Amino acid sequence: MTQKKQFVTIKGTKDGLVFLLDEHCSYDRLLEELKEKLNSNYYQQKEGPGVSVRVDVGRRYLSDESEAELRGVITEDRGLTIEAIESTVISIEEAERRQQESQFLTLTRIVRSGQVLKVRGDVLLVGDINPGGTLMATGSIHVLGALKGIAHAGYEGNRQAVITASLMAPVQLRIASEIYSFADIDHEDTFMETAFLKDATSEFVLERVQRLAHIRPELTSNTSQLIEE
Repeated sequence: MTQKKQFVTIKGTKDGLVFLLDEHCSYDRLLEELKEKLNSNYYQQKEGPGVSVRVDVGRRYLSDESEAELRGVITEDRGLTIEAIESTVISIEEAERRQQESQFLTLTRIVRSGQVLKVRGDVLLVGDINPGGTLMATGSIHVLGALKGIAHAGYEGNRQAVITASLMAPVQLRIASEIYSFADIDHEDTFMETAFLKDATSEFVLERVQRLAHIRPELTSNTSQLIEE
């Protein structure tokens, strides 16, 4: 007798459950088998602590509607909480966003008072940020000039972003949600300085730019382009 192929595999781990969903069968067939397995008494418990679930759909792309439906099937009237739904397939929009995040934009200009520039990814500004001007980036900000206004790196939550400047004399620095104001402190204008968040405490730290290679070694990329003799 040929054994019926299973499209849903549920495994227990020390952290909860892992649902492995077949990536080749139809979505409707997948949901049908998932409902059958979840309707067993074992998954009907409503009392006690919730069980964490990680869902792996492999190379199957889920639309927002399909993901919402899948979440509903797994969690409705059950003590299950979805920790993550993982897929190796991403949308075109997400691919474009990731590509932008990985790019390094170079701008040659002055950010004047009243101007607010927003950049996706890392940015190198060859010029000054004047008092009253603001430069924001989802990644790191590097100013080859005088930083006298506001620089906001990692503004979508990237706490590993850094801010560097040839002349560090800002009104305010921001990294992710943290703010460092220079208005109330005694800070001498410093050449070639970098600012970053200390991992343990999230406090702002200012160091000589030469320390950046030790502080954030992951910022070094594309070393294959180096020509060594």
